[in-house]
Parts: sequence; structure tokens; C-alpha cells
Amino acid sequence: MSQKNIEVLSTPDEQYRRQGWELVKEIVRSNQIDRFQRLPSDLRRYLEYKEQIVAEYGSIMRFVVKERLRWGEGTADDLKPKGRPFEYDEDIRILYNDWPYGVEEGIVHLVVWTKFELEDDPVTDDLTPRARQEIEEYVQRTFLSRMPADQVIWFKNWKSLKSVHAVEHFHVMLHHPDAEFLREITGGDAPLKRQSA
Repeated sequence: MSQKNIEVLSTPDEQYRRQGWELVKEIVRSNQIDRFQRLPSDLRRYLEYKEQIVAEYGSIMRFVVKERLRWGEGTADDLKPKGRPFEYDEDIRILYNDWPYGVEEGIVHLVVWTKFELEDDPVTDDLTPRARQEIEEYVQRTFLSRMPADQVIWFKNWKSLKSVHAVEHFHVMLHHPDAEFLREITGGDAPLKRQSA
């Protein structure tokens, strides 16, 4: 277990400070995304849940592809894109983050899953300029066409921070989005925690 997780888990929920919108934007803009963390009780449940998923499905990838994305049986073949990045809607799926970071109420954490690779620079572990531009254009079309620019932020975890490595994805956080807009872009999705409640 990482030192960060040990520190988070040793903090009582009452002592945890949720991250507000201005801090969320600062974390993303400064590319210090390792500063995001889950509420301690959520992190504990998340780690237990991951173990259950691996025991039942064999891998996180198989569960995500089969049960959450519904792109097939969870094999690598199910992740073959139809076209170039962001060319076809069926190569993309927007869902709630089932285990969001410990942010203030009103901040909605979505994940944009893709069948295509979002190219990383092997030296920096960050997106290439081209991949960053492709994501920026997609976010512009999908989110900023419906919400003010200062209420939308996106980021992609570095490889070392990803909890799901086998399925490409990036994160979008929205500040006080319209509920109907959320239903529309997620296809009526709800986080697993809400589905099982």
C-alpha cells in the first residue's frame, strides 16, 4: 500500500477537509494531481471493492468493460476503436466516477472512457501536446458548449496514479452542473455507490 493511502486511511473522516472548487482548479492547473485523495472511509471501501471485483471478474479491466461500459465481455478485442481519437461516439463513454475524490458537494466527478489511446510522453509521463489538444477540443464540444469555462476542468492521471490501467480514460470535474445535462451526457448513469443504495 502506498504511503499516501496509509496516511489517508489513518485520518478520521471528521478530520478530513474536502477540497473546494478553487483548490480543485489549482491542483489541475499546476498538474499536482497526486494531491487528490478520497475521503478515508471511501478509500477503505474502494480498496475492499477492488479486491472483490478482481476475485469475481479476474481483473478490474474486465469488470469496467463488461459491467460499466458495456463494450463486450471485457477482452482486449472489445477495446478496438472504430476510428481515430474522438472520431466516433461509440469509442467514447462518459460515466460518473464510482469512487470520486473527496471534493465539496456540488462538484461532479465524471470519467471519459475511450477505446483509443491518449498518447503519453514516455519521458514526462504526461500527455503529448497532440493528445492534450484532442482532449481539449472534445471537452470544448461536449462540456464547454453547455457550461461556463470556469465551471469545467479536466485532467488525465499520470500512469503512476491510475487505478485502472487497461482502459484509457481521463477525468472531468463540473461545478454545479445542470442535472438534465448530466443525465444526457452520461446516458442516465449513476455512480455504483448510488445504484447499490
